[in-house]
Amino acid sequence: MKLTILKPDGNKSSSSITVDKDVFGIEPNETAVHQAVVAELTNFRQGTSSSKNRARVRGGGRKPFKQKGRGGARAGTIRSPLWVGGGTVFGPEPRSYSHKLPKKLRRLARKSVLSDKAKSKSIMVVEDFKLELPKTKDMVKILSDLNILNRKVLILPEEVSENLILATNNIPGVYVVKANYASTYDLIDSEILLFTKSGLKLLNKSFGKKES
Repeated sequence: MKLTILKPDGNKSSSSITVDKDVFGIEPNETAVHQAVVAELTNFRQGTSSSKNRARVRGGGRKPFKQKGRGGARAGTIRSPLWVGGGTVFGPEPRSYSHKLPKKLRRLARKSVLSDKAKSKSIMVVEDFKLELPKTKDMVKILSDLNILNRKVLILPEEVSENLILATNNIPGVYVVKANYASTYDLIDSEILLFTKSGLKLLNKSFGKKES
């Protein structure tokens, strides 16, 4: 499977790149994609919500009044859940939401998204562009020349430079992730996948059976 390589100015390059059909040409597995996205979003959760039960609320060690003779309900502590300022019953406790998927399933999910993007022509490959200065206007010009300025774009280079990060920070809908680090959610949440030539080779080598 071949993909055309573009120049940063939007013109077609004289060369193309061959990618592994086992990465960019499989039948998408929607079940694998769904499981991967759910797991990734679940793993984003901090699980730090907490509340105090009656053992953690300060005070309440002394019995507030005698057991009998008042005509009211007995009470052993002012920190009972029935009292204002008392402990919480069955409240949230810190926990881990970590959800791990098998490696083969995670790879299948990403291959499925990449194949779907390739089928819908949502993948673009550019020659490696290096920003000498971290200027947003330079990155805007590149995206404008590629006709993807107002789209949700995920840039996937071989190495993420500081200049590239700074140049894209203020552009809405544009994100940068190292090519072989992109998650299923990163890939599926973007309209356009913008690979650099070296970034695509890295991903193809990581997921495919052979190097392009």
